[in-house]
Amino acid sequence: MEHHFDWVKGKKMHPLWQSPLSIPGGTRQSPINIQWRDSIYDPFLKPLKISYDPTTCLHIWNNGYSFLVEFDDSADRSVITGGPLENQYRLKQFHFHWGAINEWGSEHTVDSKVYPAELHLVHWNAVVYPTFEEAVMEGNGLAVIGVFLKLGEHHEGLQMLVDALPAVKHKFDVFDPSCLIPSCPDYWTYAGSLTTPPLTESVTWIIKKKPIEVDENQVNFAFRMLLFTSDGEEEKRMVDNFRPLQPLMNRTVRSSFQNMHLLNIEAQSKDHAQQIGP
Repeated sequence: MEHHFDWVKGKKMHPLWQSPLSIPGGTRQSPINIQWRDSIYDPFLKPLKISYDPTTCLHIWNNGYSFLVEFDDSADRSVITGGPLENQYRLKQFHFHWGAINEWGSEHTVDSKVYPAELHLVHWNAVVYPTFEEAVMEGNGLAVIGVFLKLGEHHEGLQMLVDALPAVKHKFDVFDPSCLIPSCPDYWTYAGSLTTPPLTESVTWIIKKKPIEVDENQVNFAFRMLLFTSDGEEEKRMVDNFRPLQPLMNRTVRSSFQNMHLLNIEAQSKDHAQQIGP
């Protein structure tokens, strides 16, 4: 298939998102712009518990729109629990989205801030559904952890992936993806969809507040050197593989943490009111 690029809101995008499926008419499509001021602190949100077995890592490969690291999900060996989830979810794979340059690339944004790349760790509800394929089609079938990548210090965990990236699928023995998740427990959560076809509205999104740092060379060599095209075709760099933002509709974005900026403003307002008096 040829891969043409068009400008959408000043950014190039891949034809994977330029189809009737791009606007499926749903009410909980992803990604979205998360707004701090409008997100609701939920004191009942539990800490997210992550338990990954590095030996469940199977292989790393280029699937035509990103590179994926897949895991053995036949048993409860690499799982997440807690957070907004009622059940335990098994890790299926993780992948990245990124831009051609550092000014864009992430799918989600925070107060319209865009990051150069975004990591998605995809899990499925094996307690309720017998297969991943069935979970994809159901409202509570998937849970995806989103992690923003920002430029900064060299990241040793990501470097393992950079060193292993080939042009074709191959065995990847041991990797612990928890090294790609920030230690800060804070997150936002909302009901959304897959951001690639079939775009099913089956995802509980868990977006980590704090990004991880990677250096620019890692982004350039891990992501931007990959190709959309196969051998013998005209080379097309694998860049701008993100879906445009979708409307929030009537959804609520909940946070596991209090917005300290707003709390400070409220405290100052109370102090001011007390100083003025009745």
